[in-house]
Amino acid sequence: MFHVTGIAMSSVKAGLCDPVDISGHRNNTAISAATETKAGAFNVWGNSFAAEYLPAGGSLVHVDGVPFEFPPVCDGPDNIRAAGQFIGVTPGRYDWIHVLAASERRCEDTIELSFADGSVDAEPLRISDFWAAPAWFGEVKAFESLVMHYPHHVQRGVPAMMWAQRVPVTRRAELTGILMPRNVALHVFAVTLQRHGQLA
Repeated sequence: MFHVTGIAMSSVKAGLCDPVDISGHRNNTAISAATETKAGAFNVWGNSFAAEYLPAGGSLVHVDGVPFEFPPVCDGPDNIRAAGQFIGVTPGRYDWIHVLAASERRCEDTIELSFADGSVDAEPLRISDFWAAPAWFGEVKAFESLVMHYPHHVQRGVPAMMWAQRVPVTRRAELTGILMPRNVALHVFAVTLQRHGQLA
């Protein structure tokens, strides 16, 4: 059974949120079944989240009032390991970029936001460690796998964390895309845009 933090949803907030299709950018598998632990490779040690503690693949989940499209589970790549991917979005005015993410140790990097007027803004993206860690950067704990998968065994008593973090969109122009950094420690499982019009 999986655990969701902040599932009491604000209907107003959720109504202004648009999940982004990132399926074409997924390049890493970080979730595995107990019978196929070697299928995951979140980090160089081949650790991965335990699928039985996470939502069903392709389901719509809500974390702190924000809807996310959960990635495939045990069916190919499930996250973006940051390698400079450009994620195009439906042009619009947005206040926040929400992400479901995890990091190998604490990760602080920068994403670049592209706008219809040609402007590009750099904004920090900070994600805490997935390895039984506290939220160093004020994230919301979205999901917690109560065991850690290694390539050849299940390690009990070592949880793995997936976080919900947000990045502000401060420019008052239409956002058209998000450029990921090149940082193999940063993993993004889902992206949702919150349209202009609701203070959070």
